[in-house]
Amino acid sequence: MKAPIGVIDSGVGGLTVVREMIERLPKESIIYIGDDARCPYGPKSPEEVASYTVELAEALQHLGIKMLVIACNTATAAALPIVSEAFDFPIIGVIEPGSRAALQVSKNEKIVVLGTIGTVKSEAYNRAILRRSDGRAEVQALACPNFVPIVEAGEYDTPQAKEVVAETLSVLDSDTFDTAILGCTHYPLLEKQIRDYFPPSVEIISSAVETVKDVDRTLRAFGIQNKESGRTIRFYTTGERSEFKEIVEDWLPIERPVVEHINLQAVIRSKGRTLR
Repeated sequence: MKAPIGVIDSGVGGLTVVREMIERLPKESIIYIGDDARCPYGPKSPEEVASYTVELAEALQHLGIKMLVIACNTATAAALPIVSEAFDFPIIGVIEPGSRAALQVSKNEKIVVLGTIGTVKSEAYNRAILRRSDGRAEVQALACPNFVPIVEAGEYDTPQAKEVVAETLSVLDSDTFDTAILGCTHYPLLEKQIRDYFPPSVEIISSAVETVKDVDRTLRAFGIQNKESGRTIRFYTTGERSEFKEIVEDWLPIERPVVEHINLQAVIRSKGRTLR
């Protein structure tokens, strides 16, 4: 099935999932929307985040996607059940895959979740990890509200980023866990600084790889994988196009990526005709 896979995020963080999709699903076309105009989602109410997520999914529905990846932990926590109920294409989030990966590598089932304020407040990771471990795991969570703004500003590889990461993580005692989940898809762009801060004994988990494994399984289960060549990858942002494009060029192995500004309501009203 040649229709594209839709990927949504509050901004550029979901590009970490797209990078894995490009490598692991070489025939699949992708349409990505980053909601930079309303980023960050973390401090916003679950109701606001759910509303934004439904709007993004509706725009992608009009653009003809065959499945949706909510590549945002905050949106997954706030809206996955709501969106799954509202649309008839397969939808997956990033929390279950990340939880599964953490339990697979943890030796003592003591795990810390680094996330946005919204993700931490939702306790979605806590519930997923405890359910998968039959209640044995010990989970602590830390909100890292200063991480997303650094990534969105393209300053993830700077001395300032290193300082912010060290200051944020200083409240943790690394002797109390052996695995850290990057519970926001923006955070892998700070993975080097996070790895440098923690001792080598701490495993760092990004949900991107496990999420794409779930995408592959879902495509096969529904019989909707693309078996032809000639995929396309399109990027849209609700915010500033030039800054978004710079991060796409820096982070993804794509020459001259096409990045467009998108007006979600205009797409929904026109049923996608303006972007075809």
